[in-house]
Amino acid sequence: MRKTFIAALLAVAAIAAPAQADAKFEAFIENTVWPLVKKQGVARGLFDKAFAGIAEPDASVLKLAGNQPEFTSTTSAYLEKAVTPIRIETGQQMKAREAALLSAIEKKYGVDRHILLGIWGMESNFGKDKGSMKVMQSLATLLYAGRKRDYAREQIVAAFKILKSGVRTPENFTGSWAAAMGHTQFIPTSYISRAVDWTGDGVRDIWGSKEDALASTANYLNKSGWIPGLSWGWEIDLPKGFERALIGRTNRKPILAWIGMGIVRADGGKLPKSDARAFVMVPQGVNGPAFLVTKNFEAIMTYNISHSYALAVGHLADRIRGGGAIVGNWPDTSFDLSYEQRLELQRRLNNLGFDTGLVDGRFGARTYEAIIAYQKRVGLPLDGVPSVKLLQRVKKGS
Repeated sequence: MRKTFIAALLAVAAIAAPAQADAKFEAFIENTVWPLVKKQGVARGLFDKAFAGIAEPDASVLKLAGNQPEFTSTTSAYLEKAVTPIRIETGQQMKAREAALLSAIEKKYGVDRHILLGIWGMESNFGKDKGSMKVMQSLATLLYAGRKRDYAREQIVAAFKILKSGVRTPENFTGSWAAAMGHTQFIPTSYISRAVDWTGDGVRDIWGSKEDALASTANYLNKSGWIPGLSWGWEIDLPKGFERALIGRTNRKPILAWIGMGIVRADGGKLPKSDARAFVMVPQGVNGPAFLVTKNFEAIMTYNISHSYALAVGHLADRIRGGGAIVGNWPDTSFDLSYEQRLELQRRLNNLGFDTGLVDGRFGARTYEAIIAYQKRVGLPLDGVPSVKLLQRVKKGS
């Protein structure tokens, strides 16, 4: 009985005791991070306050960094989790509730209010989840572990500029694992260059002010090349006999030209007779839904460089507007390639000059485009399907 009681006390003490400091991490903060920000004029007192109580890397940061759903799942799986009935309904409620604000922001920056609502919903569930992780610990962890090193170094410098401005204190300087902050999840450099003070109180408060956050997002997209009055894109039906070699961002053409080739909207609506340029995207292969996407789709991608993310924002925006679900059926992607073979296929295609984007084993829009372009070059049927047979052919070179 006594042994059980003592064991119980020890267990409680272990839970209650603070985590032991990581001496190597603390030395890294002192010998690497401090010299980095000291050069930028950061005072020692502010530095100490920013890292007070941070004595070890955050393991959850590295776990989350390696498991971003927009990069690790299929587009269909990502959309299923991102564009949900409750998120659509909440977006419509916010559209009505914030109508005056959204109208004013739309008038000033030219960015569609539905896109702003889509980003707001995707990034923080309309302000419900703005992130509670310590910005400095997250960035120091990424830098210490060598993950996203250049990104982390640049963001740490920008984060101290934010602290120096006084808009946040070290105690309430929180965000996501990647230091994305506030209602619409600005990273520190984006805050420095794109955040605006919509309310006029002298503070660019993306954390506590949805007004500042939404206006800042509109300003960001405006500065990223957003074209007022133009949609992000449309789900389309490709005509019978469509030349698949025209799929991909290397074949941007006026929307009028695509209409002339027989491309129509999948939902029966009309494509605008416009000279605005667009390209055909197949995010899950040629047998799945196809989309004609514009420069505004690419502006969304500057916010998060993922086709799945940009598609989710655009589709959520359309659903909030009152549009319907995606018409096409998503194909199965259980190809006969192991994970290692997927990586090898992407790596070899990249080496041959066919850009698959990240070598991550995930097949998205860029990988399918690369496969089609390769097949076109070597005279294979343009089915766009990754397979062991294709990998064997790629190994022979071009």
